[in-house]
Amino acid sequence: MSSQELSASGQPIYRHETRQHEFQLAAGNEEAIEKITQHVETYIGPVEGVFHEIISDLVHLDILIVSPTPERNYYTLVTCGMSNLPMTVPEGAENFKYAELMICLPASWKVSEEAFQDEANYWPVRWLKTLARMPHEYDTWLYAGHTIPNGDPAEPFADNTKLAGMMLTIPTTIEELEAFFSLPLSEEKEVHFFGLIPLYKEEMDFKLKHGVDDLFDKLNKIEVNEIVQVDRKNVCKKRFGLF
Repeated sequence: MSSQELSASGQPIYRHETRQHEFQLAAGNEEAIEKITQHVETYIGPVEGVFHEIISDLVHLDILIVSPTPERNYYTLVTCGMSNLPMTVPEGAENFKYAELMICLPASWKVSEEAFQDEANYWPVRWLKTLARMPHEYDTWLYAGHTIPNGDPAEPFADNTKLAGMMLTIPTTIEELEAFFSLPLSEEKEVHFFGLIPLYKEEMDFKLKHGVDDLFDKLNKIEVNEIVQVDRKNVCKKRFGLF
């Protein structure tokens, strides 16, 4: 990992090219799984399904599934296991060593092991797992405002969308956000829960040029949040040019 390169907005660009660790078989932490599951059920809803990993590398990653309800008419998917290891955070960010990720899917989304054989259905789950493992593979960290493209140059996640990257955010679909965002697992360990927002390539380019706050301003105008919209408006692409 190198942070020498800066974007036009002055933020560091990390390029992860060579994985830092060999395969390491990992097992789940039962106490942490229980506490994270209880936390999700307290602030989001009953966990009615779990996508378990059979063989895990570095950290054992499960995906907790909260089904749609009349009040929250979408699926909520939350990682459970990313926080088994600390991230490699920069000086000053020591309180954010441990994290989990979440993303939401429309109630019409096909959520099953069979449906996930199709990448058009599976890519949000794939990216939950990819990003949850990334800090441990490359000795790096993830935090709100960080963007990660799908390749270089960024390519669409699947045939059903032109979305091509992810940005971490503070979740906006949680009513009791302050209580949900931080979960103390012990006196030395506090886990933070970040949302994922899929972005278009042009939106990621805009963020590198103008900064994350300006991008958030554009996204907020059309109420973009962590609920996936595969064909939503691209806030940084106009008919006669970008931005």
